[in-house]
Amino acid sequence: MFDDGEAQQVLRTLVGRYGNQAEAPTVEELKKTARGLADLLGFNVDIQSIVLQAREQISHRMGEGVSLLGPDAAHDPKWLSHRSIEWKYSDAYLEYLRQEGWSPRIADTLGSVTRRLVGYLQDPDVEGSWDRRGLVIGHVQSGKTANYLGLVARAADAGYKFIVVVAGIHNNLRRQTQERVDEGFVGEASDPARKEVLKAQTGTSKIGVGLVDPDHQRPVALTSTADDFKKAAANSLRGGLDDWSKPVIVVIKKNRSTLNALNKWLEDFNRMPGQEQIANIPMLFIDDEADNASINTNKPELKPTTTNRLIRNLLGLFRKSCYVGYTATPFANIFINPESYDEESRKDLFPEHFIHCLDAPDNYFGAERLFLDKESMTRHINSIQDCEDVIPLKHAKTHEFSELPKSLKEAIRSFLLVRAIRTARGQQKKHCSMLINVSRFVDVQREVDRQVTEYLEELRNAVLASAGMPGDIALRNPQLAAIRSTFEALKFSEAGLGWKKILALLPDASRSITTAVVNSKSPDGLNYADYSDRGEALNVIAIGGLSLSRGLTIEGLTISYMYRNTKMYDTLLQMGRWFGYRPGYEDLCRVWLAPDSIGWYTHISEASEELRDRIKEMNRVNATPRTFGLMVESHPDSLTVTAMNKMRAAETRTVSVSYDGKLVETYVLSRAEKPHEENRKLFARLHSLLADKHGDLLVKGGERPASRVWRGVPATVVNDFLADFRVHPHSAERLMSARKYLSLIKDRFPEWDIAFVSLTNSGGKSDSTRFGDFHMVHQSRSAGTSEDRLKEIDGGFFVTNNQRVAGTGDESAGLNLEEMDAAMKVAASRDRDKWTDRDTRHVSVRGTPLLMLHLIDLENPLVESDENKLIPGAPAIGLSFPATGDFSTVEYVLNQVMIRQLESEQFDAADEEDDYDRDDAATESGEAT
Repeated sequence: MFDDGEAQQVLRTLVGRYGNQAEAPTVEELKKTARGLADLLGFNVDIQSIVLQAREQISHRMGEGVSLLGPDAAHDPKWLSHRSIEWKYSDAYLEYLRQEGWSPRIADTLGSVTRRLVGYLQDPDVEGSWDRRGLVIGHVQSGKTANYLGLVARAADAGYKFIVVVAGIHNNLRRQTQERVDEGFVGEASDPARKEVLKAQTGTSKIGVGLVDPDHQRPVALTSTADDFKKAAANSLRGGLDDWSKPVIVVIKKNRSTLNALNKWLEDFNRMPGQEQIANIPMLFIDDEADNASINTNKPELKPTTTNRLIRNLLGLFRKSCYVGYTATPFANIFINPESYDEESRKDLFPEHFIHCLDAPDNYFGAERLFLDKESMTRHINSIQDCEDVIPLKHAKTHEFSELPKSLKEAIRSFLLVRAIRTARGQQKKHCSMLINVSRFVDVQREVDRQVTEYLEELRNAVLASAGMPGDIALRNPQLAAIRSTFEALKFSEAGLGWKKILALLPDASRSITTAVVNSKSPDGLNYADYSDRGEALNVIAIGGLSLSRGLTIEGLTISYMYRNTKMYDTLLQMGRWFGYRPGYEDLCRVWLAPDSIGWYTHISEASEELRDRIKEMNRVNATPRTFGLMVESHPDSLTVTAMNKMRAAETRTVSVSYDGKLVETYVLSRAEKPHEENRKLFARLHSLLADKHGDLLVKGGERPASRVWRGVPATVVNDFLADFRVHPHSAERLMSARKYLSLIKDRFPEWDIAFVSLTNSGGKSDSTRFGDFHMVHQSRSAGTSEDRLKEIDGGFFVTNNQRVAGTGDESAGLNLEEMDAAMKVAASRDRDKWTDRDTRHVSVRGTPLLMLHLIDLENPLVESDENKLIPGAPAIGLSFPATGDFSTVEYVLNQVMIRQLESEQFDAADEEDDYDRDDAATESGEAT
């Protein structure tokens, strides 16, 4: 067995030596250096594995992101260049990241980004009264904490004396953040038990930057991993902010009691008598997960929610303050009314001075890679088909079930296999975790834990009983046979290890795995640091609800099983704890999701990437945060991006919508045949019109050779067609608004392209419809696969789970080679060149809007007999609008069905979680009462 500690030492040396070279070293060069170092030190290490990891770290890059800046004459954007600053805290932090295995290039880029961000803050030496409001947008599990720790270090170097880090609404997330602050800024363990262990093992309680920099000046920390902020404890120090020469930091939970205690201490112990504000202490407030609990969800005529009011009050206590929110799901923050003030004339938290969008490193295992890359999606994503029969999406806190779903048992077997494979790769001392999120109720979570523990014991007994037996005899055990079946079915056999090797590793793997229920009532949570200090790995199956759904990092996460009911963008993305970095084991990660969730994740992945693209577009035209907020508010998908009470500024029964750069599709089709019959006749009339009067505009299908495409058709033809096209009620409002938008842009886009989208051949699965001399081969949607499974909705069917009609590349129909080449370059410029087999918004190079017509064969899952089971050639359409950057809007009237859907409580929300501590935390729904 290889030694992981020795391997990490060799790996760090390789990365440190080659990480900043302009050209990456060859494999042979790395092998030679690694072998020489291992021989010199007498290490027993897997050279091949080390070289692969070294090449991965050395080759990775990260962009600096883009910003939107508000006009502010009082702020000197070049103030950093006018001052001589010794970056001691920052340099120590960046060196700590390098020693932790960060690519030197990525660590250097993070340093550049945080320098830019501290420049957006005000110079702390500037006299007078000032405050700044900013927002940093990252990706889920992509390194936001690392970024704001870098900002904390730079701000401390620049002269910010009081730093508040607000870390989520649960103790486990606050503790985790405190540990990160201890390592990256304070330099010493704050947990008493951990201190004793470290002193016994190493003779010091220093950690992180405290070990990197022997002269590290330890900041004053008023909180620890054991204790949140307490006014009495702070008073006992007999010192205020003015009494300490070093920066002071607190890491607090986002709830009313803690925020109130901090406000009171500042008011009573730090504000000078007779003064309304603390005058000479520049303060930085970092709001992690800024879209959660910080938002004022009350109506404008009511007082702000307590958490929001207390944050505003705390900022108002300082003459010099900066607020920076961090989130991966910024929708709610952008909907804050920039003109909103409370009764004390304190303005709300709208990021009026800057919005910065972080780039994720190119080794980030995120939504785009999982849900927008067909091959990756097939490998990593599994559809849950049986959980509804055991633990339904809607169930009571007293729900009982006799056994786990078969799909969950398969996921547990997968975790056992992954632990064994990672051990074979020399990663036995690396944390390895599995996530199970199937209920918001603590009692149900505990029952899941009990049954998971029992099933683990069954697997463990089977493995240990069969150890040493010949392979064919061992497989007579049904549990071991099931593990072998999972090994083959989920393609773990492609990991480079045969079953015989796996079988030898399974006993140790099975013995090492434990379970943990993680919620607000859990006493310990996931204490990875304790295991790391002992040089061991925590191999755990974590079972929970909200605590596993926001902010908490689950280290070494490989297997995820989530069966939850939500369609709000922010909640959905935050539940994706499987996003992040998976060095050396990305190929082993597997995710189980409900079919609907797979579709929603695909949809939100595209919407989130589009949001980031829009920031880049608006950066190029020097747009401000306010204009960006208006653009997002006018986005048609903003209606479900977050909870309705977080959209008070946008919540009118008539909202403004822009379709700039959008694809609008009729993805819900009727169960009745008559509308389809009439629409097919409409298709035929349009084809005849185009063939008779616009034959000179007919072009070859380009990338879609079987399709028939006309380019440069008068917009009036499209408008007349849309006026007669019959749609399911679900799509009626949107199509009506799209027609209004068409009338707004008719002067700018007097011509359209029209594509009759046809398959090259049906493979015997689909029919075709003849229009003149053109045979339009139907697309096929059946109930047989999870990807194309139909779902009934109000007398109709969703065409696919991901609410898409157009297939991969359909928007490229009719483009010539030069235009296709330009489209690929656009995709590459957006860092999506790895996924250019997916739609890359080819409409951006087309220059005109595009109408796509589709015929879809629907296999009705509600009909058992073959008679009337097939709905042949159901027409659907898509309208693809170019992105122009001018956000012309139309009024989008919400009907009562949509209003009820958006305001209903049928979907999971944070404050509905049973593990949400209502006595201790400020619930968004009840704070104002």
